[in-house]
Amino acid sequence: QDAFVAFHVDKVLVSKYLKPLQIGELAPDQPSIEPTKNEMLVKDFRELRATVERMGLLEPNKLFFFLLLAHILFLDTAAWLILFYFGTSLLPFVFSLLLLTISQVQASWLQHDLGHLSVFRKTKWNHLLHKFVMCHLIGASAKWWTLLHSQHHAKPNCFHKDPDIDMHPFLFTLGKKLSVELGIKKKKYMPYNHQHKYFFITLPPLLFPTYFHCHTFYIAYTKKYWVDLAWMLTFYIRFFYTYGFLLETKTLNLLISLHRMLESSWFVWVSQMNHIPMDIDYDKNLDWMSTQLQATCNVEQSLFNDWFTGHLNFQIEHHLFPSMPRHNYWKVAPLVKSLCAKHGLEYQCKPLLTAFTDIVHSLKSSGELWHNAYLHK
Repeated sequence: QDAFVAFHVDKVLVSKYLKPLQIGELAPDQPSIEPTKNEMLVKDFRELRATVERMGLLEPNKLFFFLLLAHILFLDTAAWLILFYFGTSLLPFVFSLLLLTISQVQASWLQHDLGHLSVFRKTKWNHLLHKFVMCHLIGASAKWWTLLHSQHHAKPNCFHKDPDIDMHPFLFTLGKKLSVELGIKKKKYMPYNHQHKYFFITLPPLLFPTYFHCHTFYIAYTKKYWVDLAWMLTFYIRFFYTYGFLLETKTLNLLISLHRMLESSWFVWVSQMNHIPMDIDYDKNLDWMSTQLQATCNVEQSLFNDWFTGHLNFQIEHHLFPSMPRHNYWKVAPLVKSLCAKHGLEYQCKPLLTAFTDIVHSLKSSGELWHNAYLHK
């Protein structure tokens, strides 16, 4: 199926594991497409997939990713050198904090590429460098990320199936249908009619310093990801040794806390601008392309937007072809737009600031829907 093809790079390898699972063939009179799925769209998307492969758009540019890693390491080193050469007064501290934050966010975009197996054609090299970037440079578990992110890609914005929207209903109420349903049931975990206000002081600054850090260690420990845990410890040893040599304990804790909060804010605004304003509902078992288009939108291309978002401004193309190297998204975008137009699918593309404000507008709208349903007798 399309989801399986999208996630697996080495088709020859995975076919060896599929053979023992075969239970038979469909009878000639049995349809190969489920009734909830658009048969013509499925056919056209598979033709597009074949075109993408023929054009070589799944082949990575090694120099592109090398330069990405080089600039991450340069910024990481520069953050420490500023404190080393210029002291730990306010101005050097602020510059060091900014460079460290940029380095960490750019590393999170690179680990995303590696986790999707889009940097090397050999899976093992993606996995190895993924551990270096995610575990050693960032301090989180690579396997933890893969576990959660694969579920998100398989069923984006599908309640109970996409872990990225697990904040509903305990922190926010999301989506029109889910919000009304929650209100009718008279359930209230938070003052949702004010969620567009408390969003600013909850999810963006606190996701990384609180939930992510606890959850990555919890999953790595409970699932016995011992290799990941060992790699993760090297981040903390390196960080506290190098910066502890220069900073007092209070200042060191302030540095890591502030940079995690800034990193978290950057990540949340970028990652949620493509999904929260889109349709959030239960799984409707639609075809692959319809599922992705309902849950994702794009942000306009520019050199800054590409760098700032790690090319996640091309979220539609990324979701349709998750293993495609990000430097090729712009090449396939016109083909995707054409296919959307043919089948009447909406292809949303917004300015960056509009995408940010749509997060807030969406939260306000769903909060109001919950409030009205909650008060209705």
